[in-house]
Amino acid sequence: MNDLETDDSPAPKAGDLVSNLGNPILLKNVNMAGVSAEAAQGGQKIQIWTRMALTSDQDLFQKIIANIAGAIEHAANAVGEYPSLSRAQTVFLVLRPDDTGELWVDKAAMCTYSALKRPGPMAAGTVLFENDIADITGLWFPLVEVGPKDRILCIIREGWRFALYFDFNPDGDLVIEEAKRALGTLFRRMRYADLYASLAHEPTFKSMVGVGWFPFLELGIAEIRTLLGMIEAEFALNEAEQNLISAFDETRLERMFSRWMERAHLNEREAILRPAINAFKNSEPVTVIKIILSEIEGVMSDAYYQVHGERPYRSNKLPDFMIEQAELRAGGKDTLFFPVEFGKYLKDYTYADFKKDDVGTAGSRHAVSHGRVAGNEYTMARALQALLTLDQLAFYM
Repeated sequence: MNDLETDDSPAPKAGDLVSNLGNPILLKNVNMAGVSAEAAQGGQKIQIWTRMALTSDQDLFQKIIANIAGAIEHAANAVGEYPSLSRAQTVFLVLRPDDTGELWVDKAAMCTYSALKRPGPMAAGTVLFENDIADITGLWFPLVEVGPKDRILCIIREGWRFALYFDFNPDGDLVIEEAKRALGTLFRRMRYADLYASLAHEPTFKSMVGVGWFPFLELGIAEIRTLLGMIEAEFALNEAEQNLISAFDETRLERMFSRWMERAHLNEREAILRPAINAFKNSEPVTVIKIILSEIEGVMSDAYYQVHGERPYRSNKLPDFMIEQAELRAGGKDTLFFPVEFGKYLKDYTYADFKKDDVGTAGSRHAVSHGRVAGNEYTMARALQALLTLDQLAFYM
């Protein structure tokens, strides 16, 4: 995976490729410093919020957004401008130390920062699609001048949701990178709100894991939503699974394999993993599952050794370790990497509890290794799940 890598040619400046759509409204005498955190009467001391990130799904958003928008519109009216913030897609307010400000209403160029699924370098100007994006890591307005002493407020709309972020910077040391990450998180949570909601709904997530599926990073958002829709409706997955299997043609499989080969712990297993990819192409699920499920633990163990200098004495330590690695790679728990949820997937499906006398499923590493899986359990759907599980680990490394 890469983070919008470019080729070796000189990097163009943002203004060389894009520009703002117009000019800001120039404000005067705007001394906004915070939002009251509690009700109070005159003369009482109160707490105030000086930094906050909210979406319209949260109750507090509705309590404060009208007051904030009203204050901004009032400041604009004072200089002869009459914007309607409730109809805007994007509002970006920059307040200077002298209480002057720039109000950008649907005028400022906006960019998002993304981690990509495609392996290898990528030239500037490459056309990207949503399925190329593994995660949204930031959002910003690169052509608006913002300094460390400034205060900022942003309202963005995505679909039918809104987000509010402000940092009134009481210490006079605005950290723009933190603002970028916070805005990226808000944008991601709005765009994929349905996915977050499904995973947070324990019965849905448990049902999804129970049949071996997960919002794997290699899957497209439409593919994930189709699976979730079928699971929530309690429909049979045969057709949806067959469509997924067909979608993993040679081009997609080779792209996935190329990503594996960029990871040291997978690259050294090329001679083992290549037959698994070829077996999937030839519709040989037994070979795929036997190879991949036996190598998953070795891959995680090697990664653990690289970090800790020793092998884990129990394999059940490995899922927690991979959660930590995923959080480091993605910058936190609240990302489309879903590290905590994937840890549960590993524990409840790939490493599900198993007694040697049991008959298990082809998704269980223990059942497969003990030869306690019926032949008809070795399906192409279970083989694809195994490949995607290893691929998820590759994203985390």
